[in-house]
Amino acid sequence: MKNELIKPKGLVKNANRRQFLRMGTMTVAGAGLLLMGCNDEGNMMPTMPGMVSLGSGDTGILNYAYALEQLEAAFYAQVIVGGYFANASAEEKTIMGDLEIHERAHREFFKAALGASAISELEFDFGSIDFSSRTSVLAAAKTFEDLGVAAYNGAGQFLENPDFLLIAGKIVSVEARHAAAIRDLINPGSADFAGDDIIDANGLERTLNFTQVLTAASAFVKTGIDFSQLPS
Repeated sequence: MKNELIKPKGLVKNANRRQFLRMGTMTVAGAGLLLMGCNDEGNMMPTMPGMVSLGSGDTGILNYAYALEQLEAAFYAQVIVGGYFANASAEEKTIMGDLEIHERAHREFFKAALGASAISELEFDFGSIDFSSRTSVLAAAKTFEDLGVAAYNGAGQFLENPDFLLIAGKIVSVEARHAAAIRDLINPGSADFAGDDIIDANGLERTLNFTQVLTAASAFVKTGIDFSQLPS
C-alpha cells in the first residue's frame, strides 16, 4: 500500500493543511467499530493507592493509548478554552480546533472500546505551558504529537489482537499528520515535518518504549500511573 505520509515539500501549507489533516482521519471512526465491546476485564490489576493501573496484555496497551489521548485532548481543550494564543490567525485557530476534535474523538473511542476496563480520567498540570504564547503552545503541541506517534510505534509490536493493531495503525497515521501540520505551522514550507529528530538513519520514524513515553508525559500528568504489567 502506498505510504501517504511522505509528501512533497511545501504541501502542508495555507488552506491545504486542513485537507492534509482530513486525509487520514475519516476511516478511523468507521474502522473503530471493530473494537467496540472487545473488553477483557480479567487483564485489569488492582489499582494501587493514589495511582491508576493500566492493566496487562492488550487491555493494558489500549489503556496506555487512552491515557495519551486524554493528555492530548485536555491540552487542545485548554488551548481553545483560553481563547487561543495571542494574535492567533484564523487558520491557526481552525487547525487547533480540528486537532481538538480529533483527539477528543480518539479519547472517547478508547473509553468506549475499553468499557469497564478503562482507566479513570486523569488529572493534568499544564502550568509549564504559556497558553498566551504562540511559541509555547506550538512547542507543546509538537512535543505531544511527536510523543504520541513514537508511543504508538513502540507499542504496536506488543498487540496480540490484529483488529487492535489495525486500529492503532490508523490512529497513528492521523497523529503523524497532526505532527506534520504543527511542525509546518512552526516552520512553514520546510521539510521539518520529517526531520532528523524523528526519522532515523534507516528512514523510519522513531519509537519509544512505555517507560520513555510515560516518563516524558509525567511532566504534565498529575495522576500516578502504574504500568508495571505492560510488556518490556
